[in-house]
Amino acid sequence: MKAITENLYQHVAFLTSIYPYRNYKNSESLQKAAAYIEAEIKEIGLLTSRQQWQAKGNDYENIIAAYQPKKTKRFIIGAHYDVYKEIAGADDNASSVAGLLEIMRMLTENNLQLDYGIDFVFFCLEEPPFFKTDKMGSYIHANSLAHDLNKYIGMIALEMIGYYREEKKADNEVSIYKNQLIVSGIKSFDAFNRTISLLLKANGSMDSRWISFADKYPNNGPSDHRNYWQFAIPAVMVIGTGGHGNPNYHTATDTIETLDFEIMTNAVSSIAYALFNFTE
Repeated sequence: MKAITENLYQHVAFLTSIYPYRNYKNSESLQKAAAYIEAEIKEIGLLTSRQQWQAKGNDYENIIAAYQPKKTKRFIIGAHYDVYKEIAGADDNASSVAGLLEIMRMLTENNLQLDYGIDFVFFCLEEPPFFKTDKMGSYIHANSLAHDLNKYIGMIALEMIGYYREEKKADNEVSIYKNQLIVSGIKSFDAFNRTISLLLKANGSMDSRWISFADKYPNNGPSDHRNYWQFAIPAVMVIGTGGHGNPNYHTATDTIETLDFEIMTNAVSSIAYALFNFTE
C-alpha cells in the first residue's frame, strides 16, 4: 500500500490556508481545522468523537476516531493540529495531520483486519504556552485512559514529517545526512522504540534510526508522546529529517512550498506499514 501524494498536498494546503493561524488564541481557526478533520474522517467512513477541556478560559478539543472499536487491545497514533504563534505551520504540524488522515484512508479502503484496534487522535494545544502542562491535548487524552479497561500496546506521535534535505559529498555522492524517519523515545521503552524503527525501514521506501533518551533527560519528550509514559504506555515521536532538522521550525517560513511531498509520501507509506504490522 502506498500513500497518495495529491491527498497529502490537499490536506496541507487547506490547513495552511486557514487565517488567522491555528494557534490557541484563534478559536475559530482551530474549529475550522477540527471541522475539516471531522469531515475527512466521515468521508473515510469512520465515526468521530470530540474530547473537550478548558484552558485560559477557552474551550479546546481533540478529535478522535477508532478503527475496530470493539478490540480491547489498542494502538494509538496522533498528531497535533495547532500551530506556534503566527505561522502557517506546514511542517509543524499540518504535514502530520495530513499523514494521519491518509493512513486512515489506506487502512479503511483496504479493510485490514488487525489483531488490535487503532485510535486516531488529532490533538490540540501541543504548542507553547501549554507544552509540558496538563492542558496539552495529549495529556488530556492520555489521562482519560488511566482507568480504561482496554490494553494500550503503544503510541506514535507524528511530528514534522514533510521537510527533507539530504546532503551528499561532492566527490563520491555518499550521503552525509540521509533523508530518514527518526524514532525518539526513552530507555524504559527501548524495545518498543527499536521495533517501530525497524518496521519503518522494513517497508523499503525510507531509512530510519531510533534514539532512546534517559528517562530523566530534560528534553527527552519534545512532542505529544511524552504524556503517555507516565501511564505505562510505550510511546515514541516519529519525525522526518535530512540531518539538520527543519530550519523553518517555528518561523514564518514554515510554508507549503518548503515541503517535499514525494519523500513525504514515502514517509507516510512507511509509517502506515509500521502501524499495520506491529507485533508485541
